[in-house]
Amino acid sequence: MKPSIPKGTRDFSAKEIAYRSYIMNTIRETFAAFGFEPIETPSFENSSTLMGKYGEEGDRLIFKILNSGDYLSKVDSDLLEQKNSAKATSQLSEKALRYDLTVPFARYVVQNQNEITFPFKRYQIQPVWRADRPQKGRFREFYQCDADVVGSDSLLQEIEFIQLYDTVFTKLKLEGVSIKINNRKILSGIAEVIGASDKLIDFTIALDKLDKIGEEGVVKEMLSKGISSEAIDKVKPLFQLSGTNSEQIKVLGDLLASSEEGTKGVAELTFVMKAIESLGLQSATLELDVTLARGLNYYTGAIFEVAAPKSVKMGSIGGGGRYDDLTGIFGLKDVSGVGISFGLDRIYLVLEELDLFNEVAIDKPQVVFLNFDESEMLQKMKAIQELRAAGIQCEIYPDIASSNNQQKKQWKYADKRGISIVVSGIEDDLFVVKDRVNNLQKSLNTNELIALCNS
Repeated sequence: MKPSIPKGTRDFSAKEIAYRSYIMNTIRETFAAFGFEPIETPSFENSSTLMGKYGEEGDRLIFKILNSGDYLSKVDSDLLEQKNSAKATSQLSEKALRYDLTVPFARYVVQNQNEITFPFKRYQIQPVWRADRPQKGRFREFYQCDADVVGSDSLLQEIEFIQLYDTVFTKLKLEGVSIKINNRKILSGIAEVIGASDKLIDFTIALDKLDKIGEEGVVKEMLSKGISSEAIDKVKPLFQLSGTNSEQIKVLGDLLASSEEGTKGVAELTFVMKAIESLGLQSATLELDVTLARGLNYYTGAIFEVAAPKSVKMGSIGGGGRYDDLTGIFGLKDVSGVGISFGLDRIYLVLEELDLFNEVAIDKPQVVFLNFDESEMLQKMKAIQELRAAGIQCEIYPDIASSNNQQKKQWKYADKRGISIVVSGIEDDLFVVKDRVNNLQKSLNTNELIALCNS
């Protein structure tokens, strides 16, 4: 049987790992520069921690873990006969792979609230899993790079997160990135003025799909969820809302004048956008997108989504928003939070397509000792110890060459790995060294070899 891996997962080569590390290190350094500290949480959580936090669609995409041992023995026999998977799942599975890093973070805050200094600024770079349909830029296992602040309702946090996005993409030399912003209070206000407040979740989930299924698809989905044609007609002008950010905000202000919640959302959005306009951005742009909804139920204020440059066909490469009471689901009330996430895997694909990995160094040995003579092996191994102690990456070819063809194979190994310094043999207690960068051959002792590596 031919070996394979599950759909939506990937293996990574040394080159791919070097490129991914470059992105993660850039994000990690920027998080630290903005005052965030790292934490990590388990790969899987209790199902009760995750379920019900992402809406009906999100819950369906959570990977459940079967209970250990004879998991079927604890399941009600009637449920098995009825083949009722929804009800049987709670008896078959008590744990699940994490869907994102935000809900586990909320759980962490509640469990550690007595040791945390608020406002608590944390970052987290770990894999998450979603039982989604794999496609370009969408995987079942992928990394998220998150930063969150809890314990502050100040809009200065939203401003800093926009600057953080801009700083990372500037460091990655990724120009043309668009940071889209909206506010869930505005969406609540729109639902209120069109008479669909009781359908807010259905309304936002459908609206969030505008760029994927188009206006006709959104209208069809809203109708199927019981939102009236009259309500949809009132909201249709927003599908094509255009103009500058200020012009769009004015339209929203007029539309939502009768909604206290909507008016508050407009005021929050105005504050953030005016601040960014005054401070300026290095390479990204900030755009109001009134159709941006982000389907996750826990967002309550500002919401963000980051779009790749238009020259690259890719979904969002980042997103986030404010959640005023996420920790409340675990019993800690009135702790406001806001956070963002970078989509590592999609950013990788964008940088690869735009050929922006040119200067990323792939980890490899600087020196390789070829293995032509068994009598030289111990002396070479001692030199390798000294080189490694001096911080120089090096290795010895493991198999002894007993023929010319095997010696050529070792030279080809050095070629394919792109190793710059090759030690082929020993003459008069000196190493025969080929400096392939300068195309020179020298006879050096260990200290001289170290000096060459450091030059």
